[in-house]
Amino acid sequence: MTYDIKDFATEVIQKSFTIPVLVDFWAEWCAPCKILGPVLERLAGDAGEKWVLAKVNTEQMLDVAREYKIASIPNVKLFVDGNPVAEFVGALPEYQIKRWLEKSLPSSHRKEVDRASELVAQRQIKEGTEILQRVLDAEPENQQARILFASTIVFSEPEKAMELVKDISDPAYIELANAIKVFSRLCHLNANHGELASTQSKHRYMEAIRSLLKQDFAATLEQFISLIRDDRYYDDDGSRKACIAIFKYLGEENETTMRFRRDFSSALY
Repeated sequence: MTYDIKDFATEVIQKSFTIPVLVDFWAEWCAPCKILGPVLERLAGDAGEKWVLAKVNTEQMLDVAREYKIASIPNVKLFVDGNPVAEFVGALPEYQIKRWLEKSLPSSHRKEVDRASELVAQRQIKEGTEILQRVLDAEPENQQARILFASTIVFSEPEKAMELVKDISDPAYIELANAIKVFSRLCHLNANHGELASTQSKHRYMEAIRSLLKQDFAATLEQFISLIRDDRYYDDDGSRKACIAIFKYLGEENETTMRFRRDFSSALY
């Protein structure tokens, strides 16, 4: 089977919108290329429908090599949706290439997750979570689907949300995962308030938790910020942790986040 291509725009750019394309930039004179090439071809033969290989002879496609700033070969780039999303240079051993592919290849369900994200943003929660459940049935380790699903159910099914995020490791989702863990714990305390110290702050703390469960984030922030000023370390600095969780859950550009950020900082310092 030949992996050499003639039309980069068609065989790489356009094709990468339907399947990830691994591009091997090489040349006849390059000794490491001759070592790497057969390894990539063998992996491509075993890849099924996960990705395809395209070999680009840099001496024959000078314009393409120039456009993608190929300064040293072999250079391997992974194209997804028309863009290079990951690369490595040099003749890596097969086990390292496999590890790199595991880390770099996008989920085959990424468009479904993107659609679910749009639906959730439009408050079409039922439709969005139905898509996410199908994705997770097929790909339980999909961290993007897990974090999005957890964020939609954290106030209704906090234990399930906690289970979904407990081992999230992708740096892109860790802060939101931590926020969901905080919310899950506060939901637990709402049903088990006997675990909280019986001080003058307890009633106010429980009121803030109840506002949180109603997803009245403005009221919740007001109550927790007031507690930070008066009794910051109640429940192991719980009010501060709750505020940070709300900011991460809503996003830094959210109107409520921006409205309360200054008051929060003032209460701390």
